[in-house]
Amino acid sequence: MHIEVGVVQGAKMILSYGTAIASFGYLAKQVWAASQEKGWLSLGLRSLLASLLVLIFFEVFPHYPVGVSEVHLILGSTLFLLFGLVPTGIALMMGLLLQGLFFAPFDLPNYSVNVTTLLVPLFVMATLAKKIIPQNMAYTDLAYSQVLKLSLAYQGGIVTWVVFWAIYGQGFTSENLISVATFAAAYMSVVILEPLIDLVVLASAKVLSNMKNSPLVTTRLYH
Repeated sequence: MHIEVGVVQGAKMILSYGTAIASFGYLAKQVWAASQEKGWLSLGLRSLLASLLVLIFFEVFPHYPVGVSEVHLILGSTLFLLFGLVPTGIALMMGLLLQGLFFAPFDLPNYSVNVTTLLVPLFVMATLAKKIIPQNMAYTDLAYSQVLKLSLAYQGGIVTWVVFWAIYGQGFTSENLISVATFAAAYMSVVILEPLIDLVVLASAKVLSNMKNSPLVTTRLYH
């Protein structure tokens, strides 16, 4: 989902700085509540583990340039269900930053654009999860329809932001619109895989019931 450098440029980048700062601020507001779930050590361990996974998703998993951006298998809903909102948000921030610092420095100028594209859909998905998942239901008991909705919310949110940035930066030229449409069509194919991966991961977690009190997973995974 990395938007190419130059798609948004010049004074138009100011908006991305604002959206990134707002995203960081919202995530920071959630940190205290997240620390009360299993303590600061658990929050740190989950954030570290999720960050390593994000880096693997970015660098090891297949990713292809398509249209205005790239298609990645980020597995945002999977991370959310395993680790919770805050560790997943921190992981997306850090994974993207580490990738820019050590593997793709040419992407760093677009960090504010890309981090907004990853974080805002995460917040939307977390809000949706509160509405479609009963408070007394563990994540390991989720049905396909529920994880599909989460995946659609996250991946659809990413596509929406990419489309916005592309049109905001380059306008409604026919070339830009074709590039955007090509990316959107390719990226939504991730929704076919992600819910299935979520179900496999959740089923595996259910079998590994001894992880119930582990500091490495969110409380809602089993409770």
